[in-house]
Amino acid sequence: MDVGAIMTLYADLVDDAGLFPPTSLHMDEALARNRRDLEQGHPVLTHRFLCPAGRLDRLRGMDYLPQRIGLICDMDELPDFGDLPVDYVETKLPPDMSVEELAARLDLPDGVRLWAEVPARKTSMEVPEGAGLKVRCGGATGEEFPPVEHLGQFIRSCVENGIPFKASAGLHHAVRHFDPSLGVDRHGFLNLVLAVCEAVEGRDPAPVLRTTDVGHLVRLSTAVREETARRARRLLVSYGSCNTTAPLDDLRSLGLVEEDS
Repeated sequence: MDVGAIMTLYADLVDDAGLFPPTSLHMDEALARNRRDLEQGHPVLTHRFLCPAGRLDRLRGMDYLPQRIGLICDMDELPDFGDLPVDYVETKLPPDMSVEELAARLDLPDGVRLWAEVPARKTSMEVPEGAGLKVRCGGATGEEFPPVEHLGQFIRSCVENGIPFKASAGLHHAVRHFDPSLGVDRHGFLNLVLAVCEAVEGRDPAPVLRTTDVGHLVRLSTAVREETARRARRLLVSYGSCNTTAPLDDLRSLGLVEEDS
């Protein structure tokens, strides 16, 4: 087992999306959890607090502010956020606009990175330096979960073109599994990470995205080379999880991170 590669694969992987469904914590609850996570300092968590733009005023009124904030654009115009430690802005890419045009329109300050959300089926895009793409891996209905083929094509396109990306929604657990309430298979975040590694090494990412074989995924994880892990994580920057405990519990139960990491 390449311990260095293992930690490279999972370090700074999980953004804090506690305000979002299905957890949907109240602001004070979400901030209290973020503060506890920060104090515990687990390296898998980024501690970046994802906050809708429409709730910034509420955030400003709280006693505790996160050290890092990812701003999720849910308004026609971005509000001023210069007084807050925002390092990411995530927004849907309008269908008639390129990422470059969106970046020019928003004109974000230095140090704030744009993530343009696109459907998984959308590939072959040009992305300017300093920006990236965001892909949604699930949602409240089965129709919002992209097929393996679409997600695999998206990953392959990002790898081939050197485009960094974030993932969002639906990645509640490490391994792909069936959700009877929605009638779909949920993508696993471990499947996603390893699919990027497969694409980096020139292989089709779809089989790894599709597998539910836990043992196979663990064996793949422990066989990833350090350089592959580094390249993969330069591309898959992080994903948002409304639960910051479940990813750690899953990785621990699979033996991929230590209990006291």
